[in-house]
Amino acid sequence: MAIRKKSSKSPPVLSHEFVLQNHADIVSCVAMVFLLGLMFEITAKISIVFVTLQYNVTLPATEEQATESAFLYYYGIKDLATVFFYMLVAIIIHAIIQEYVLDKINRRMHFSKTKHSKFNESGQLSAFYLFSCIWGTFILVSENYISDPTILWRAYPHNLMTFQMKFFYISQLAYWFHAFPELYFQKTKKEDIPRQLVYIGLYLFHIAGAYLLNLNHLGLVLLVLHYFVEFLFHISRLFYFSDEKYQKGFSLWAVLFVLGRLLTLILSVLTVGFGLARAENQKLDFSTGNFNVLAVRIAVLASICITQAFMMWKFINFQLRRWREHSTFQAPAVKKKPPVTKGRSSRKGTVAQSCPTLCNPMNRSTPDLPVHHQLPESTQTHVRLVGDAI
Repeated sequence: MAIRKKSSKSPPVLSHEFVLQNHADIVSCVAMVFLLGLMFEITAKISIVFVTLQYNVTLPATEEQATESAFLYYYGIKDLATVFFYMLVAIIIHAIIQEYVLDKINRRMHFSKTKHSKFNESGQLSAFYLFSCIWGTFILVSENYISDPTILWRAYPHNLMTFQMKFFYISQLAYWFHAFPELYFQKTKKEDIPRQLVYIGLYLFHIAGAYLLNLNHLGLVLLVLHYFVEFLFHISRLFYFSDEKYQKGFSLWAVLFVLGRLLTLILSVLTVGFGLARAENQKLDFSTGNFNVLAVRIAVLASICITQAFMMWKFINFQLRRWREHSTFQAPAVKKKPPVTKGRSSRKGTVAQSCPTLCNPMNRSTPDLPVHHQLPESTQTHVRLVGDAI
């Protein structure tokens, strides 16, 4: 995101600069229209579709739950309206975190434009990943997913969801849809837009796929696992920006990244390849939401495996670049120093030999950083490609 400079002159109404500076206020006004609609009987029916979850079903109390009835939900076309409203909420929260937290830190740290943009991105994503991990873990514990892993495939299709489960998926879709207008609001560079679109599209594809195919149990577990690894990466990058000597978090992230990919494949194959393959009902039925057929199972496993392979390919490329750069920076230290002779030209050569990073005219790195800072800088540049490709 480009650094915004405050000017005394206000831009013209509805101009490009006006929308960028006041997009949070504009979106807040739109969201308030839906909330005010709840106060009037004529517009309440329309506003409820946007604000509250739709398609609820009340199950009568059983002998095990004789005290209260169960309220469950399924998905439908009206969920698009709910996703749109909470997309507006996500834009507002994004602007609040940016203005009252990240911008204040940026002013104190005096980051460069490149670090300023990456710091804002990691700050926003780390807050979202942390919140989603805590929320998802709460759902896993409350619905006994940890104590009974067979719930991932037992009693499929999982077309009925609890309030927390459905609201979690609606919020996830709303957040990643809000990332599209944020590319405009945050003045994203043209060369960064394709990379951003790739990983936003991958998130939406997998989350919407798990939601529509009634694989919400498996999707929830994989999202919590993936978000935890990504949270560790972005929080490590935030610590790195505050102190460039901090790299332990990246090492831990590298280990957990590989373990997360393996665990994702194991859970996917166990659920789709074994659990659903042995289910009795394997007929395609849109009315009951049963998609447990061979073609769908192959498509699900193929999409998951291809995505994990793509992520591992990006990760391996990053590690190879890191080792290559490390060996490049270590090579000048092995060479013997030339004999020192008097004279201005020889002194220049000696300085250039002892400090190749700062004095080499072919090296376009930042001249005000010490030599030992070059590896972490390249590390945080290339390591972002792995996290963003997901």
